[in-house]
Amino acid sequence: MQLLMRTLKTTIIGVIVFCCLIFVPAGTLAYWQGWMFIAVFGISTALIGLYLALANPVLLERRVKVGPAAETRPVQKIIITVSFAVFCLMLIVSVLDHRFGWSHVPTWLSVVGDALVVLGLMIDLRVFRENSYGASTIETMAGQKVVSTGPYAVVRHPMYAGVLVMMLGTPLALGSRWGILLAIATVPILMLRILDEERMLRHELEGYESYVRDVRYRLLPGLW
Repeated sequence: MQLLMRTLKTTIIGVIVFCCLIFVPAGTLAYWQGWMFIAVFGISTALIGLYLALANPVLLERRVKVGPAAETRPVQKIIITVSFAVFCLMLIVSVLDHRFGWSHVPTWLSVVGDALVVLGLMIDLRVFRENSYGASTIETMAGQKVVSTGPYAVVRHPMYAGVLVMMLGTPLALGSRWGILLAIATVPILMLRILDEERMLRHELEGYESYVRDVRYRLLPGLW
């Protein structure tokens, strides 16, 4: 129950932060795209948190430890700080784009954006069901083994694939095309995080070298 309450508290804080990042630059509360995005993201993450609290509280405990301070590797502290900054900037630019009409996103495309946000989060949920060691931070844990089933049989880092789908859907959900440029800018940041993570896993996780030979692609099948 205590862990569930911590998760609920984190979700509420996240919603408040999103409201500030979205409605302050919007200059109005009459912004249905903003409300829809917050509802979609908030409900999806709350349901994921509830599922983990009931089915895998140990993993949930690992997931709530997030942010630069929680990272143990110096390079990951930098990468996650930059990631958060770019994500916040993407939200602000997307909102300003919608507010001042720099680009036009029809209603149906905003709905598609919300669907991509849900899809990205559901991909991550599928990853969590397959991998109980899917922490928010980059580290190896006692008893950890290589997971090569489910989405891990397709790419080596399916969780980041879900994050990428969510990031690409967010600007569209908020009614922006220009924000997609900042979403794309997160790709090299994800790549740097993955490369450093794999460097650690090759040295610290038994069997990972063999897994790399069996599953060729890191993030996107056929590309990388």
